[in-house]
Amino acid sequence: MHLLFLAHRLPYPPNKGDKIRSFRWLDHLSRKYDVHLGCFVDRQEDMAHVETLRPGLASVAAIPLDPRLARLRALARLRPGMPLSVGYFHDRRLRAWVRQTRRNHPIERALVFSSAMAPYLDDADGLPTLFDMVDLDSEKFAAYGAESGGLRALVWRREARTLLALERAATARFTRTFLVSDAERDRFTALAPETGARTEAVPNGVDTGFFDPGQDWPNPYPPDRPAIVFTGAMDYRPNIDACLWFAQSVMPDLARDRPGPVFHIVGADPAPQIRALAAHPSINVHPDVPDIRPYLRHAALAVAPLRIARGIQNKVLEAMAMARPVLTTTAALTGISAIAGRDALVADDAEAMLSGARAILRGEWPGLGAAGRASVTANHGWSTALAALDRVLA
Repeated sequence: MHLLFLAHRLPYPPNKGDKIRSFRWLDHLSRKYDVHLGCFVDRQEDMAHVETLRPGLASVAAIPLDPRLARLRALARLRPGMPLSVGYFHDRRLRAWVRQTRRNHPIERALVFSSAMAPYLDDADGLPTLFDMVDLDSEKFAAYGAESGGLRALVWRREARTLLALERAATARFTRTFLVSDAERDRFTALAPETGARTEAVPNGVDTGFFDPGQDWPNPYPPDRPAIVFTGAMDYRPNIDACLWFAQSVMPDLARDRPGPVFHIVGADPAPQIRALAAHPSINVHPDVPDIRPYLRHAALAVAPLRIARGIQNKVLEAMAMARPVLTTTAALTGISAIAGRDALVADDAEAMLSGARAILRGEWPGLGAAGRASVTANHGWSTALAALDRVLA
């Protein structure tokens, strides 16, 4: 059986949130179907990974995407009611490939990953199609608009309105829509009540065999100061906001403790304001890390102080899987089957974040890391999520 899989980003390497989920789904489906993958490649170095995926797929169209040109294209294609995101990911080559693939192969199923790819199947014509919205992107842009001002706020609010209209229309057109958590699904059905019968939550998982704290890695940190770690793509606005807030609102007080901890920001493509934090003697930025597991394994504390968070935070799941004490916000823990105060600590303001960090660094929560790993092992295996996908496809 042939399946068409459309994704806004090459699902490899699985080193950031959306790519982890899309790779897991692609890998699983390619064992059962002849999969035709159409996607964009927005990092030049990722083009080499196309060949990693190709042997397991029936065909691949990996379209290079230059983010700077894509932003200009989005503005040039701006029309009333059209999200900028749709213009950003519009490409005639991919649209032609989709038409040709459907014409030349007996495509019997389709999976559309992310709302920006929905227009590529606006003529599904009865083709059974699963729509993995993952996070509710319209709400993310609404949050951006709420915390911005001036023209920027107007742009974000417009994007939120137009994306919500696209999400509703795509859900009505496609066979089934997935979101990453019950919280995301509930919010979507509150905004679009007519979608309730066509949506369900399919959570992310974590590979607890890969993220295994029992493996032996060399310690990447200096031995004389406790390490606090944040992991994630550092060109992503919510991650940038979280690290800047923690660096400015919590670290100055923590740095005065003895021994003063060091805040380690581990993630690719750090924005200029993140790179600038490395000038502080108690903050290190690690932009080119091939494997985050040693940085998690040897950290005294993993933080996820996200103030803007949608869906399930893989960084939290991975840190818990590595049995690290986790200090996070309510927003970043949403959708994760964890009990605050047992599996992770939750703090939503600077004073509580400072108090929680100090308590963990003083050794006052000795069982927190082990409880976190037990929780994700019991509740967040990929087998659960993939079983839900198989059930709907069947």
